Amino acid sequence: MSTKSENYVVNNFQYAKAAGLKYNMDPMVILAQGAHESGWGTSGLATKSNNYFGITAGGSKNEYWDGNIYQAQNKYKLKFRVYKTPQDSFYDFARLISSKYKSAHAAGQDYKTYAQRIAYSPYISEANGDSREGYRSAIINLYERIIDTVKKKALT
Repeated sequence: MSTKSENYVVNNFQYAKAAGLKYNMDPMVILAQGAHESGWGTSGLATKSNNYFGITAGGSKNEYWDGNIYQAQNKYKLKFRVYKTPQDSFYDFARLISSKYKSAHAAGQDYKTYAQRIAYSPYISEANGDSREGYRSAIINLYERIIDTVKKKALT
């Protein structure tokens, strides 16, 4: 019987791999950040909007996002991007990191440095309740857990 984390990795490995190849990032970093942002792919935003990274609806439409949005019904009332497919979400995330978070992207092959840089970048908003140190350590822990799953499931 598979766990929630195993299902997430198996179901999304190919999306992270494709995005990693296209945008020169370690697919496991992409999977780790998506796992953290989406609760292993089980959040409402992931299941209903194919948004695995909590990407808000700011910015311009692009080849992966057509401008469709979902507005959260919580105290923050944030608007999030809605994607047609999970692959679009993974591509748009990697595109965003490579274009807007260049310091983190430059460390995209070193997960510990990447986690530090993304956690202490404008990607994280403490005003929205995020903890920079908690985010950093979560990305590292999830990365290591995902590596174990990839080895166990022999994904390549």
